[in-house]
Amino acid sequence: MLREFHAAEEELVGRAVVMSDGKAGMIDGVDLDNVHGLRVSICGHHGQWPVSTIKYIQS
Repeated sequence: MLREFHAAEEELVGRAVVMSDGKAGMIDGVDLDNVHGLRVSICGHHGQWPVSTIKYIQS
């Protein structure tokens, strides 16, 4: 499980995203939540959001 978490962290941190609620920015952190699974934090926005709410991610 930790191996998958670290792989997701390496893949997501530093990439530009647009969330389903319109927030946009660079992912600066990935955390593991017992209820929602992976949650991301975005530079310039306070809080964390479930990975499932990402609408677009930089390829």
